[in-house]
Amino acid sequence: MTRHKDSCEAAIRLLEEVTALLKDPHLAFDFARNGVNTSLALLAVQGTIAYLDGNKLRAAEDLATAAEEIRARSERT
Repeated sequence: MTRHKDSCEAAIRLLEEVTALLKDPHLAFDFARNGVNTSLALLAVQGTIAYLDGNKLRAAEDLATAAEEIRARSERT
């Protein structure tokens, strides 16, 4: 069980680093030029962190919201 817990914690730490990168204004600008909304990417990463942390309800809500919003935005373009 310790190995599993360590693996989850390591994955969560990596995703938290991704979160920090997505909050960087320069990266946000670069992503925006490619049509990527970093707020939605952050929400998806936060949902993934919640899932790995065992909070399945929050994960489902965050990931569903991100998916719905990405779909809606892609249909407008």
